[in-house]
Amino acid sequence: MRAIMVVGTSSHVGKSLITAAICRILARRGDRVTPFKGQNMALNAYVTADGGEIGHAQAVQAWAAKIEPRVEMNPILLKPQGDMTSQVIINGRAVGRAGADDYYRQYFDRGWQEIQASLSKLATEFDVVVCEGAGSPVEVNLKHRDLTNMRVAKHLNAKTFLVADIERGGVFAQIVGTLALLDEDERALIKGIIINKFRGQRSLLDPGLTWLEDYTGIPVLGVIPWLQESFPAEDSLGLLERAPQKKYPELTIAVLRLPRIANFTDFDPLDAEPTVNLKYVSPQEPLGHPDAVIIPGSKTTIADLATLTENGMANALHYYIQTGGVIFGICGGMQILGEAIDDPAGLEGKAGNYPGLGLLPGRTVITPGKITRQCQCTSLFPQAGLPITGYEIHQGRTHYPQNMNHHQLFDQPNLGIVNQELSVWGTYLHGLFDNGAWRRVWLNNLRNRRGLPSLPTAVPSYQEEREKTLDRLADVVAEHLDLSQFLS
Repeated sequence: MRAIMVVGTSSHVGKSLITAAICRILARRGDRVTPFKGQNMALNAYVTADGGEIGHAQAVQAWAAKIEPRVEMNPILLKPQGDMTSQVIINGRAVGRAGADDYYRQYFDRGWQEIQASLSKLATEFDVVVCEGAGSPVEVNLKHRDLTNMRVAKHLNAKTFLVADIERGGVFAQIVGTLALLDEDERALIKGIIINKFRGQRSLLDPGLTWLEDYTGIPVLGVIPWLQESFPAEDSLGLLERAPQKKYPELTIAVLRLPRIANFTDFDPLDAEPTVNLKYVSPQEPLGHPDAVIIPGSKTTIADLATLTENGMANALHYYIQTGGVIFGICGGMQILGEAIDDPAGLEGKAGNYPGLGLLPGRTVITPGKITRQCQCTSLFPQAGLPITGYEIHQGRTHYPQNMNHHQLFDQPNLGIVNQELSVWGTYLHGLFDNGAWRRVWLNNLRNRRGLPSLPTAVPSYQEEREKTLDRLADVVAEHLDLSQFLS
């Protein structure tokens, strides 16, 4: 199995995007290609067909490679909990919680074994593996226990590309400094430099590129222009780099930017709607009166519920509903909207019973067993009969009263409910807005409240739009990146 490695001078330089683009370019050539990231720290997760959790970025890269996501593509996933600890997921299953020191004492050797085993298994099925690094490969205080970057590159003898973000400034210092801190055998693996997020006059950059190649002895393989395409970020810092708000939206939807926000990739389909302006609002900011408010998933639901209460956002949400607003809670967001959250074992911190916002019936009990599964069901509201796909990731069970005055959203119980006024919604389904017809019907409910005409509902799923985005991404990267010498 041939191996390509994509490392970066820092986080958020575009490693995930470049990896996805290379996967699609190779898949178009007919190569059997798989993505790989040995260890990922992210709150955006995806559930594979066998119920395993992996980083959402690796799922997107798998789709770019035209294959189904699987746990071997991301054998270790760390999900930060906001208290200096992370939930540790190995081979798709949660195995414990640990702080940084405890993690490396307890899981480093096991993690490296699992990484090697995953790569060996992938090697039996694929021609090429495209590996993504994490952060920077030269964090000198952490390098001895880095499971993701050059340890993997050396294990595979991978042709390694170094990506730098010119938008941040200081791109030459980024590159030269990173190369200087690599060990000699690691630096020998760097076969090319990629400069990402360029917007400017190329002729002004060219003298610097010539100097860089002369100084480092490593070719600059390409300069990738700034891309307007939306691409899933791995953590909430990516929300700061989202595309600017639309000039003439017909609807505004506010997503609460919880401190421990998780799976905000749920909202990419809404962001792609041309008539919708999606904005993120922190609990400290004024809510205003958007057309809808979404409370997203959370890695630590009780702590985020406390944040909403302490900052006055809970009161603002009650007032918003009383004045005709619409609230949609997803996963932890639905738990927050309920009557109470019970944590008898203290799995999220201090054991106890915590009152929710009381806008939906139901009481959630946080339990040790985690539900991770893909779902296929049929909608009952706001329109019956629509096929729905999605996935569940939650550590808690919500129990509803038998005679509640609410509608069940789907033909499978406990996946979601809505009140009689269609103003307070809740679901455990991630990926719900990927379902194009359901998304448009729900948006039309908002539009009707504003007196706006309904949008057509015969629209494809967001998966089809994502395929077009991946093709456009690959087209641009292929045009500006010369990988010909590495693809034979």
